[in-house]
Amino acid sequence: MARPARRRLAGFAGQAGTIGVTLIGLLILTFIIGRVMPVDPVRAIVGEDATREVYDHVFRQLGLDRPVWQQFLFYLRDVATLDFGTSIRTGKPVLDDILYVLPATIELATFAIVIGATLGVSMGVLAAVNKDRWPDHVIRVLSLTGHSMPIFWTAMIALLIFYAKLGWVGGSGRMEQFYIGMVPETTGFLLIDSALAGEWDIFRSAVNHIILPASLLGYSSSAYITRMTRSFMLDQINQEYITTARVKGLSNRQTIWRHAFGNIRVQLVTIVALAYGALLEGAVLIETVFAWPGFGQYLTSNLLIGDMNAVMTCVLIVGVIFITLNLISDLLYRVFDPRTR
Repeated sequence: MARPARRRLAGFAGQAGTIGVTLIGLLILTFIIGRVMPVDPVRAIVGEDATREVYDHVFRQLGLDRPVWQQFLFYLRDVATLDFGTSIRTGKPVLDDILYVLPATIELATFAIVIGATLGVSMGVLAAVNKDRWPDHVIRVLSLTGHSMPIFWTAMIALLIFYAKLGWVGGSGRMEQFYIGMVPETTGFLLIDSALAGEWDIFRSAVNHIILPASLLGYSSSAYITRMTRSFMLDQINQEYITTARVKGLSNRQTIWRHAFGNIRVQLVTIVALAYGALLEGAVLIETVFAWPGFGQYLTSNLLIGDMNAVMTCVLIVGVIFITLNLISDLLYRVFDPRTR
């Protein structure tokens, strides 16, 4: 086998090993969370008024009478077969519940990251190019504001202004109440399903409802992306090759966007991926304020009632999302930077 092929194979094997170790650690973490949470899973199922006999019966059914190592092996078996138990709150399999609510959060987070990345990268580059001048100061204030303001407060103020007073956007939920149940759930993504069904009134209603929460989340994530982009760009602008490019007569636009920005794309891939992951698992407050029936609201509702099957599964899925995003980032590294291939 040729040396480059062996190196690639070794790299893939190392990456697979890292992912495997991370997944095992994640499974151990979720198992521990299920055991240390101050919630009695048996009492959550049988209720406070159940007899001792009923309590003991459910206790044995859950396998809680067995040694911890056996409980962990049973947990691994269930995860391997995608059996995450039944939700106490809904009475349905937890996996079915999550597959139902996750598309709403993915739709919201995807809109938000497009807004946040576009805004953040543009402002970061502009701030770096105009370092210590008024555009830089204005952008830094905007970034600090977006990072500092509590998003639930911003969401309520935005609802009051843009929905209640001006009527520019929709209110709570994913669409008008009148349209609920009128679109076949082909993919679970309301915008896609309504477009596939040719229900353009519902599509416009969905866009009208998603634009405000997505913009708020996008603005919040853009603060982080702006700061990192500005820092990366300043580091590149101060390099000698930028001075050389200017001496050779390249325009400022070519120097900044083709050379300086081209060298930070790899770093920005990680930043945007982490921001997207944070939006997927951290949109709890926005989903609560806007009554958005997504993953964050599902996790919060089940955490409040001590539904540990749902909580442990949600934590596990959040971890898998971040592992997947990091894997995608590594693959994009190879696309943007040939030196990493």
